[in-house]
Amino acid sequence: MELGRFITENGTSLSREPGQHVFRQGDQNASLYFVKTGLLKAYYLSADGKENIKSFILPGDHIGSLMANHAGKSCSFSLVCLKHCELMALPFRTLYQSVRIDPDISAAIVDLLLSFAMKKEVREYELLCLSAEDRYRRLLENTPEILKLVTQNEIARYLGVTPVGLSRIKKRVMA
Repeated sequence: MELGRFITENGTSLSREPGQHVFRQGDQNASLYFVKTGLLKAYYLSADGKENIKSFILPGDHIGSLMANHAGKSCSFSLVCLKHCELMALPFRTLYQSVRIDPDISAAIVDLLLSFAMKKEVREYELLCLSAEDRYRRLLENTPEILKLVTQNEIARYLGVTPVGLSRIKKRVMA
């Protein structure tokens, strides 16, 4: 079976408004989410309440807490809607059972997981090896539309800098 059809047949449509959480750090959540429309933000809260943005999730993307889904632990991050969102929620257990018996679903999930792993590898490289200015330049090159969709404070938290630091970076890049 084709993955899109599988998601439609086994998933549940969800509609969320800006500011509504799909799940929060510490929650139990056993679904994967496929974004049809909207914009979401995945973020971590530190013990002192500082928000660190993991990623922005756009239409066509997918997300879920693998710690919660597969390991049965709580979600390690929060997922909140920044714009009105239409999602498909797919119970992880349903998907996990299907990949064991359906080679088409299994192959599609391998591709999905490889895509996810590569995205994480790039993000880790950027955070560990690039300067904040280089991370900003990459954001401009790879997803310039995000700059029109989120606040400057969110861009700063995504890059791991202060809003003042982001302003300085922007001045240097635009010069």
